[in-house]
Amino acid sequence: MLVRAARRVAVTARRATSTVGDNRVVRLQTEDPRMSKIVIHNGVVYTSGQTAGDAGDCVKAQTQATLAKVDALLKEAGTSKSHALSATIWLKDINRDFKGMNEVWNSWVDPENKPVRATVEAAMARPVLLVEIQVTAALDKNPFEDLNY
Repeated sequence: MLVRAARRVAVTARRATSTVGDNRVVRLQTEDPRMSKIVIHNGVVYTSGQTAGDAGDCVKAQTQATLAKVDALLKEAGTSKSHALSATIWLKDINRDFKGMNEVWNSWVDPENKPVRATVEAAMARPVLLVEIQVTAALDKNPFEDLNY
């Protein structure tokens, strides 16, 4: 199933694929003029920072909705949180929201496959945002190894 998903990713992303030597870079969800939401290179999936300002003014609700977006991006790329390598978390108010964010994070993260993580306080892009999360994960299998194109 992962191979099928990886093939779908590779075929879907052909227009957004560039090659440098033998290193292919796949970019998914490239509609935003500033960035791709997913970049895959050398078996590593990089996601853009995710937010959920529409989830309300509670850090727990925003964290839960943000992690659901992360899950969706990882799935589209052909991986999951079980393959997460690193996470960076930005909080608007670390003193107020660190505990609540951690409660949601701890229930989301795979306890057998925890990534490295950094959490910092930062000014957010919009006043309503309380948390932003970026995750990097490994693929199970190189999505290009069975392709001939």
